[in-house]
Amino acid sequence: MPSLSLLAAFFATTFVFAYVPGPAMLYAAGQTLARGRKAGLMAALGIHLGCYAHVFAAAAGLSILFHAVPALYLVVKLAGAAYLVWLGFRMIVAKDKQAAEAGAMKSGRAALIESMLVEVLNPKTAIFFLAFLPQFVDAGAAFPVWLQLTILGSAVNLIFTSADIVCVLFAGLVTERLKRSSGAQRLMRRAGGTVLCGLGVNLALQRG
Repeated sequence: MPSLSLLAAFFATTFVFAYVPGPAMLYAAGQTLARGRKAGLMAALGIHLGCYAHVFAAAAGLSILFHAVPALYLVVKLAGAAYLVWLGFRMIVAKDKQAAEAGAMKSGRAALIESMLVEVLNPKTAIFFLAFLPQFVDAGAAFPVWLQLTILGSAVNLIFTSADIVCVLFAGLVTERLKRSSGAQRLMRRAGGTVLCGLGVNLALQRG
């Protein structure tokens, strides 16, 4: 594995990246506002599980395809953006009865599956791992490079997930205080849906 000084720099940099508010934290918070704390935690879990696809892709060198084939990157990015906008729009237009039934029956499961798809369809995560992880790999270490990338990528994923969970818990405090009001629930659901739509539009318009 890399030296202790390199690992210290790796963890310090990762914590800074993780705890600066970003799209994943906003997404998890949006799911919490729209569906409650359980859905928010399941969304964080879905992001975590989906991220392993990018960890393994980086370890296998597959992420380089996005650099080699720009059209592939664009297709995946637009698909992910469209999916986010669709999820957000569905939350905004859901009627109170429909939203209550969905929340009672499948909000956690739906948040898990949707979040995994959102993360897998986010090519920027793949590019991040490809650009970030090699800086902390020691080619002369006993562990092969692919194993170092897998271990470091898994550590990054765990740290980022811890930040998402903290964000969900804070958003959950808001929903707990307002859940007795149907009007407040409607407002939170629309706010959460708006966050998701905004993230999707932002992803679609971003360059590179």
